[in-house]
Amino acid sequence: MGRLKYATRNIMFGYVGNLVTALLGFAVRTVFIARLGDTLNGVNSLYTDLLSMLSLAELGIGTALNFSLYAPVAKGDTEKIKSYMHLYKQAYRIIAFVIAGIGVALIPFLQYIVKSPDYLTLSQLRLYYVIFLFNTVSTYFVAYKYSLVNAEQKNYIQTNIQSITKMVTVTAQILVLLLTSNFLAYLLTQAAVELIQKIFVSMYLNRKYPYLLEKNVQKLTKEEKNDVVKKTKALMIHKLGDMARLQTDSIIISGFLGVVWVGLINNYKLVINQVSNIVNVVFNSVISSFGNLIATEGKEKQFQLFQVYRFVAIWVYGFSAVGFFLLLSPLIELWLGKDRLLANSILVWVLIDYFLKGERVVLSNFKTAAGVFEQDKYLTLIQGGVNLVISLVLVQRIGMAGVYIGTVVSGLIANISKPIIIYHVCFDKKAGSYFAESLKYIVMIGVSLLVLEPIKAVVISNLNIFTFLLMALIITIVFNAIFFLFFRKAPEFQYVSNLVEEKVGRKIRKFMKK
Repeated sequence: MGRLKYATRNIMFGYVGNLVTALLGFAVRTVFIARLGDTLNGVNSLYTDLLSMLSLAELGIGTALNFSLYAPVAKGDTEKIKSYMHLYKQAYRIIAFVIAGIGVALIPFLQYIVKSPDYLTLSQLRLYYVIFLFNTVSTYFVAYKYSLVNAEQKNYIQTNIQSITKMVTVTAQILVLLLTSNFLAYLLTQAAVELIQKIFVSMYLNRKYPYLLEKNVQKLTKEEKNDVVKKTKALMIHKLGDMARLQTDSIIISGFLGVVWVGLINNYKLVINQVSNIVNVVFNSVISSFGNLIATEGKEKQFQLFQVYRFVAIWVYGFSAVGFFLLLSPLIELWLGKDRLLANSILVWVLIDYFLKGERVVLSNFKTAAGVFEQDKYLTLIQGGVNLVISLVLVQRIGMAGVYIGTVVSGLIANISKPIIIYHVCFDKKAGSYFAESLKYIVMIGVSLLVLEPIKAVVISNLNIFTFLLMALIITIVFNAIFFLFFRKAPEFQYVSNLVEEKVGRKIRKFMKK
């Protein structure tokens, strides 16, 4: 099966899985808030973000090893695959214990992190946290096995398993909330289902790759180990910087403004993240295909597909960012009520970060596939420091908006530096054309907003489900029409158009032969 077919299959299954989990996510959040309220919603959101931060203790080992697996998988070198996977297994067991140790060490500080927990006692907060910690730590005893699946460009296997697990978990949690209105039972339900899933995954992947259970594993050469260690060290610094820049917002908001505010912003972020998950299916599903491309093709071919990859990303992220700007607050009002709305001064910074992050997804994914980790390894530490300083100063002066201003400013550093590095290292080109294209994309998005904003004022002056859906349809038509007018002659648009025409034509011809 070729790169395009693998990528297409990954995208298809990814979309189905994310659509199902998105709908279930909205359902469980609705029941959760109705049954347990905003305080526990804030605690649940805070602990989810806090443990996401701890999971970064992986520190790039998985990414480095995934990169190392591309070549032996492409060559069918089973012995080399076994050697890398054995190293991966050892590394992830160490990671699990490191996360557990750091997680336990944070328990005495929960009373300072969770501000204004209302009726919740410190003992309850600690118990809830330990369950979250268990879920995170246990993941690492299975997670390493997915690396081989993904290196084979079969990301859809992981997507399907996670989607089914999410469906079962959320369905069970909704039933528990409706029957008991008990947060502890809600958490224990999730822990039980996910533990069963991890046992099943381990058994399934052992059967799929029985040679991974073999004891006769050759040691990696010194050069191969050094290459993994070198890339891991660079990624470790990247991850630490990302942790300081991306995973501290909830802690700062909870510590300075109160844990309820974490829940309120996470209502918005739930919508954004669910759409991001669907959007990112396209971009994350082709990482392994890019790894294969880089291992087998020349730089000009790589550059051509990078340009197409970026073009599609701007199209999708630009469209979703405009849609969020115009419809996210109306959606929250319809879904949860006016009393859970946040000011536009907060939302605008969250969405600027969303769009800039979309550009970085392209850059980061290509860098990962190409194994370019060293050149900007210290940059993320600078970003993390900038974010913390700006966020801590501004949260005390202008509130939550200040936290996201820090995130945007620190993120811009990567949006400027990463293209320069990638163009130089991967393509032997200067990045001037990249920034010129960025300006064109920003102008197009600005024009779309100028056209759509007055239309919104008229269409949803009386907000209801019908006017909301009508406005969503108008945004879809107007944005894509403007995008088409701007870029219909661009070679990237022609490439995508020809690809779609070819695929549709093949389907029609196949159907006509039946």
